[in-house]
Amino acid sequence: MSQLDNPLEIYKSLPKSNCKQCGVPTCLAFSASVIKGEKRLDACPHLENTILEELDRRIIRHTTPEEQLKQILMPLKKEINTIDFSSSLKRLGATLSGDKLTIKCLAKNFTVDTEGTIISDCHINVWVTVPLLNYIIYSAGKDPSGKWVPFRELSNKTVWDAFFEQRFEKPLKQLTDSYPDLIEDMIYIFNGKPVETSFTSDISLVLHPLPKVPMLICYTKPDEDQESKLNVFFDTTAEENISIASLYQLCVGLLIMFQKITSRHTMP
Repeated sequence: MSQLDNPLEIYKSLPKSNCKQCGVPTCLAFSASVIKGEKRLDACPHLENTILEELDRRIIRHTTPEEQLKQILMPLKKEINTIDFSSSLKRLGATLSGDKLTIKCLAKNFTVDTEGTIISDCHINVWVTVPLLNYIIYSAGKDPSGKWVPFRELSNKTVWDAFFEQRFEKPLKQLTDSYPDLIEDMIYIFNGKPVETSFTSDISLVLHPLPKVPMLICYTKPDEDQESKLNVFFDTTAEENISIASLYQLCVGLLIMFQKITSRHTMP
């Protein structure tokens, strides 16, 4: 019996009525959601049990990026147990409270114990948790140089560059266009520092996602002749303190934080 990893194969067995009873707008979209692991087949009320059972046995479900990160968490938490917190304070730009390590992430305290459990008053998501633990374990403790480069120069134009542009830079620009007060939130909520740079922009703002991994956001407002422009830069030392994969994951985590903040402001 052949396995299914294509939404179209599932779609063939659906009623194609787009009834939306599954909670998804179309039958094709439902098929894709099943493959991605976001929906169960039995969410479709029109499938007979025999067809349901047969398809369920054959489907190869893709794990979501969030699920993949959750799988990475366990080995990271075990490795945290091998780190001497007291001798790592200078390397990480952290403080110690009892046997717990406290690190500033966007000016908010994130406290980590020896089991890798993270506590914070700020929203915690796996996109931030994994990079934070990686930073604690692997950061070389290199002080920032003050020289800024785009992500692509750190990533050497690998696949991470495309991910970064599509999952962080573009959505952040769209979010800032839709919610101009986000820049003020970055300043007042996340202790962003307006700076003068050699880059042409209306606003240049430095954030510290991690103590030794600063980020520069340059934003140019839209006008009648051109659309807005947003570029993100990192210190040249970034890759010595965090891997490219973790830097990308951290940025996605920050975007999720920003989206939650703007959604609170726009709720009726």
